[in-house]
Amino acid sequence: MTSRAVVLSAFHKPLELRHYPTPATLDPGEALVVVEMAGICGTDVHLWLGQLPIPLPVILGHETVGRIAALGQGLERDWIGRPLAVGDRVAWASSIVCGACYYCRIKRQPTRCLSRKAYGISYCADQPPHLHGGYAEHIVLRPGTAIFRLPDTLSTEAVVGAGCALWTAIHGVERMGIQWGDVVVVQGCGPVGLAAIAVAREAGASRIIVTGAPHHRLARARQFGADAAIDIDATPDRRAAVLESTPGGFGADVVIECVGHPAAVAEGLDYCRDGARMLVLGQYGDAGPTPINPHLITRKQLQIHGSWGFEPRHVLAALELLERSASRYPFAATVTHRFTLDQANEALDTTRQWVSGKSVIVPK
Repeated sequence: MTSRAVVLSAFHKPLELRHYPTPATLDPGEALVVVEMAGICGTDVHLWLGQLPIPLPVILGHETVGRIAALGQGLERDWIGRPLAVGDRVAWASSIVCGACYYCRIKRQPTRCLSRKAYGISYCADQPPHLHGGYAEHIVLRPGTAIFRLPDTLSTEAVVGAGCALWTAIHGVERMGIQWGDVVVVQGCGPVGLAAIAVAREAGASRIIVTGAPHHRLARARQFGADAAIDIDATPDRRAAVLESTPGGFGADVVIECVGHPAAVAEGLDYCRDGARMLVLGQYGDAGPTPINPHLITRKQLQIHGSWGFEPRHVLAALELLERSASRYPFAATVTHRFTLDQANEALDTTRQWVSGKSVIVPK
């Protein structure tokens, strides 16, 4: 048997459809999963642009839901102890850490693990078992993967629609902290921005102001609970517009950057009140430097926080949030464009052009 998979073999070049052998046997602790849906993350666009050092060729896709086709010896339960069986629908944390390095054990910063590897990012497709990305008919999950059995009440669209954006936002807000009643500005209204809105509201934000474009994404931000949505393309002085939307015009208690464009970080400093906190969340890819006036950080006495990735416990928190608040935060409805494996390049370009809410690949 073989599995079809879409491969990034060169930066800035079209993805290629290839065939890889489907494992007939598994090592202890592994799982073979039939991919039901894989999300096109903004990070995938950054990877395609060569903004992270990754091995090539690579099967992209780190936001995935599938059904277990086979279980390796010893793999009997998911990350929180629920029994696993062939046919179960599952999601999983996209990265695995060693648990023993300087950052894992001493500094308790596991997302900065020196040996951390992520599905759809860190694995060369030339190396067996090849299938370590979501843009494929099957994926092989390594021993130690944090697998989560999904309840029937939680849709695949909700899980993939939220994707790693929700897991990342939970981790970031946990690191920075949002206090009850805080006024929050969210820069960006793509998947990460929507996730930040949901997490900020759950954390106690009293007012949420979103800046971004295009119009359909701003409308979605309002559906997720944004109190004000400022179109950056139609607002000549968006700094003034943001400040006017904050109590007294002083600025936000918290600014969360979810854009991924370096200039957004510098702009976010303008939205902060004195003594505010800013979370830089959207700069996963290295899109280069940007001019920043450090005087604003000093004069305003700002706290700047960075956040990289997430841990399995943040995935669990996200799944629990999705299950209890599906109507409040309609992540499933963000899945607006579906593509086959043969249409993967169109799917990637749709995400790159900000056309979709969430683009996904449905292999079969």
